[in-house]
Amino acid sequence: MIAIFLIHANLYSGIVYSQSVDKYPSPRMGDVPAETIKRLREIYEDNAFNTKSFQGAWMPDGSGYMVLETQAGTDLQTLVNYDLPGGKKNVLISSSKLLAPDMAGSVRIRSFSVSPDGNQILMEAAGQKNGEDKTSYWVLERKSGKLQKVEGGMSNTISLDGKSILFTYEGNLYVYDLESDSKIPVTRNPGSGSITNTRANWSSDSRLIAYVQSDDSGVRSRSVLVPGDPSYPEVQSDKFARVGGTIPSLRIAVTDAAGKETRWISIPVPSEGYYLGQVSWAGNSKELLVERHSRFRDKREFYIADVTNGAVTKIYEESDPAWVIASYGNNTGLEWINNYSRFLVLSEKDGWRHAYSFSRDGKDQQLLTPGDYDIIDRLKADDRNGWFYFNASPDNGTQKYLFRVRLDGSGKPERITPLNQPGTHEYNISPDARWAFHTWSSDITPPITELVELPGHRVEQILEDNNELKEKIKLLNLQAKEFMKLDIGNGIVMDAWMIKPKNFDPSLKYPVFIYVYGEPHGQTVMDAWGHAMADYHRVVADLGYIVVSIDNRGTPCPKGAAWRRAVAGSLGPLSTEEQAAGLKELGRLRPYIDLSRVGIWGWSGGGSNTLNAMFRKPDVYHVGIAVAPKPQPHLYNAWFQEIYMKTPEVNPEGYKNSAPINFAEGLKGNLLIIHGTGETNTHIQITEGLVDRLIELGKQFDYMTYPNRDHGIREGKGTSLHLRIFMVRYLLQNLPAGPR
Repeated sequence: MIAIFLIHANLYSGIVYSQSVDKYPSPRMGDVPAETIKRLREIYEDNAFNTKSFQGAWMPDGSGYMVLETQAGTDLQTLVNYDLPGGKKNVLISSSKLLAPDMAGSVRIRSFSVSPDGNQILMEAAGQKNGEDKTSYWVLERKSGKLQKVEGGMSNTISLDGKSILFTYEGNLYVYDLESDSKIPVTRNPGSGSITNTRANWSSDSRLIAYVQSDDSGVRSRSVLVPGDPSYPEVQSDKFARVGGTIPSLRIAVTDAAGKETRWISIPVPSEGYYLGQVSWAGNSKELLVERHSRFRDKREFYIADVTNGAVTKIYEESDPAWVIASYGNNTGLEWINNYSRFLVLSEKDGWRHAYSFSRDGKDQQLLTPGDYDIIDRLKADDRNGWFYFNASPDNGTQKYLFRVRLDGSGKPERITPLNQPGTHEYNISPDARWAFHTWSSDITPPITELVELPGHRVEQILEDNNELKEKIKLLNLQAKEFMKLDIGNGIVMDAWMIKPKNFDPSLKYPVFIYVYGEPHGQTVMDAWGHAMADYHRVVADLGYIVVSIDNRGTPCPKGAAWRRAVAGSLGPLSTEEQAAGLKELGRLRPYIDLSRVGIWGWSGGGSNTLNAMFRKPDVYHVGIAVAPKPQPHLYNAWFQEIYMKTPEVNPEGYKNSAPINFAEGLKGNLLIIHGTGETNTHIQITEGLVDRLIELGKQFDYMTYPNRDHGIREGKGTSLHLRIFMVRYLLQNLPAGPR
């Protein structure tokens, strides 16, 4: 059952009908046209516009790749290997071979991984036992063809000598010995306790295991209702590290494969706690690399620890008053080059995200990518041929392309992606850097995945073309996003897009519906297929709206560190000002934009920015739909919020100015708040405080909750479709569609 709270008592009053225009549907007040419902059902229930993707795994030496293939019309899978070059196909195993004696029905290979020498394949299979889901694990030896049923869990990895499997189960680490068919506990903490042991990896000699131990015994618990008997619901306690509260304590251990002798790595431990980035072996079985992030992520350090004598040496450190490592983590970690004598890091210390090469001791530094542009992603160092591959888009922050530069710092970056393919490009580069799985899409081009040879980008094979989807969308004559730049002064130029309705008439004025996120964790303006719920927004546009999205400063656009860090200290105020300024500029540039009829909506951080828009700019925005917002940021989780705002104790004004709840008295328009009661991210109690505040202020609004749904509000049959229809209905009721 869906709980609905209609706090807006006069929902249907004051509605002004748009002029009758035959081009657009003219539903009765509150009705959603049948054609709109049909299209939404195709998107959210029939999955008619879902894309197909290619999921291949490289052989460790780059000599080929493996992929799961399903026989047409059956559930039968085969794991196959394709040699490169040439593409010779070798069938490795059928899923039917993984049916254990005590299991019934068909079996699916859920995942697989390859041993470092490429000879062994570890598979996780899913089937049925006595009507219940059952997971089994198998190792196939390629050379001999031997198939062995083994034990496994999470994060399964085969040792470099191929003799053992390391895995995590219920917070503990285990080693499964393939020769003796026996399981050895490496850690022995209580399975239901506060200590978990994860992120384990083998040393190069397969004798030692490094891992991270987390202890959340000091973290407070919050009570959560467990769905069950409506009259007598059960309650469970979940650990939740809130802003300013205690976070889990971490430490790093090295143990032998039998778990008999454990050595703890001694790195400085600040009283407020810290986080860990990369933890891995530093090219041998004696030294361990440890990346430590400060609690606020405004400082990071790399250490090399000698596991034989406990000596710890700092090889790199970096700090920034805003942050060094953001929530999206592009800068984290390092990559070893020159046989572990040097390493690559990404840093924004000169104002742009650039690649630097350092000597192993950190004393010698070399900038590899000078210039006023950002690296978007670090992809791969081709140590053998002396190249570093990365993604960038120096001329357009909405797109992404492959580049490479010399590891010795000589020469200029070279673009590898063909110039005649505008849009967004993703690359999965082979270990030897000779091949790549290349996926290209744009706003109007569904993704195509190819096997390409580097650096010439020669197409060896089309792996997935999505031709069926391409033919389908040709018949629909979909409206493309129109990308634009909005100059709001003071050197600030924001990327934006808009979707116009079909049969658009530029001589008329159209209501505007803005989709906002505006926070540091993501962009809404990207030239990529399906990005920012494009399918949904095209449906809304065709009702007679112009749908718009804008990326303000603070979003992770590749426009320099100053752009991204402009919001440091307080999320909300700057984005609200710049979104409103962008809308005003759009209205100046495009006379068909009706600034007297503006709606805005967003999810999560976008929900918060929707609240800020409605409360702080009530004369600009007339209708708002805030989904899963966080109107009280001090109640959000420490890991995310403290990167950008630290804590209320350190930054009281920042939290005060950021919180939408503190500006609720400004509400004038029609506001709908939607939340799942089973939220594990932006807990519903964060929103309930705002609900109480609006009631106290005598503000009329609408409030919809979806029982036991989490942050994505998708659990339960029909939920996704219901939510979208509900939002469209609210929009039609309160911001009538069609031009004037």
